[in-house]
Amino acid sequence: MRTWKQPLLLLAGVGISNLGAWVYFIALNLIVLEMTQSAFAVSVLYILVPLAALCANVWSGSVIDRTDTRRLMMWLDALRAVVVFSLAFIDSLALIYVLVFLLNIASSVFESASLVYMTKLVPSSDRQRFNALKNFVQSAGFILGPAIAGLLFMIGTPTFAIQLNALALLVSVGILSLLPKLFTASDEVEVFNLRMILDDWKTVVRFASTMRYVTLVYGLFCVMTIFMSGLDSLEASFATQVLNFSESRYGFLVSVAGAGIITGSIINATFSARLTLPFLISFGAILTPVGYLVFAFSESFVLAAVGFFLLTFALSFANTGFLSFYQNNVPTELMGRFSGVINVAESVLIIGLTFGIGLLAEYVGIRSTYVAFSLSFLLVGLVTVRIMLERSKRGMYEAVVVEENVS
Repeated sequence: MRTWKQPLLLLAGVGISNLGAWVYFIALNLIVLEMTQSAFAVSVLYILVPLAALCANVWSGSVIDRTDTRRLMMWLDALRAVVVFSLAFIDSLALIYVLVFLLNIASSVFESASLVYMTKLVPSSDRQRFNALKNFVQSAGFILGPAIAGLLFMIGTPTFAIQLNALALLVSVGILSLLPKLFTASDEVEVFNLRMILDDWKTVVRFASTMRYVTLVYGLFCVMTIFMSGLDSLEASFATQVLNFSESRYGFLVSVAGAGIITGSIINATFSARLTLPFLISFGAILTPVGYLVFAFSESFVLAAVGFFLLTFALSFANTGFLSFYQNNVPTELMGRFSGVINVAESVLIIGLTFGIGLLAEYVGIRSTYVAFSLSFLLVGLVTVRIMLERSKRGMYEAVVVEENVS
């Protein structure tokens, strides 16, 4: 337990921050809907998420890899607390959008910084279990966040819920302050400029061309994320318009999905010593799209629930496997920049695919579109399994610390 004290503190800080984000976002949806009575106005809040990630990923890696990530996370949480608290007193829709965009940028940078920090903090032999626990914490937030938001709405207002979320972010700052500083004297902060960003992109390209297999595996995970984002954008429409589920039934379906990822995360954390990374990645890459297909062909609530549970259950395996592989093979001094550059392309493709799926669903039909893209997703999974079977690359899945010089 002594060796796990600091990792558990980190999980607590990140978990509280994640839980608060769910409460704030649900409350903000209701505030914007009450202000405008427009579903489109609410949908803009969701569009701002990938747009902010796209803007942040262009430059954030250059900052993350050159600064004290713990201090950066603390400042970002404090900044988010101030901005979230101020949202409760603003009645201008345009200003709300601007602040939400800035919040999403801060959240994107926080997520990347926390990945680098946790890779430095957690020994390589414990990363697989830690990543499974991280999945558990995030999925618990996925279930508890809406539940807590609903409870707060019963005893107060959405504005009250947002104010409490600001307090939760400050609690996260306090927890992060208890963690050690993992920033060496050699990590001198340079003057941030455009040339630095361009040089960093060149460094990432050189690393990607040298470590092609690592880039390929991480790229496949990004492709999985792209397909899931596109399919998830049709999820509510499919459930309510095609399967004719009520909103309460759809809400229960979402809870089933949360139960799936929690169950998978517990299994991963419990049996981390026995589950190899190739198995985790292969299992997740195949069963996740199979879950989407079960949902796509479902005609009843029971079958739809089975599909939801299966896809999130399998996703917990894929998340743990891909993340552990990434941490074992990408140097921490390059991690922020590498994920940033790759995620720029991912954000662009998510926006494009989501828009394309929406158009196809409008003109071809929701079920046909959902089935077609689920089958395409399964094809990606089969390709991933084929790549996992390369015996010559098995050494890259061992828990070792990467020490390559990439600067």
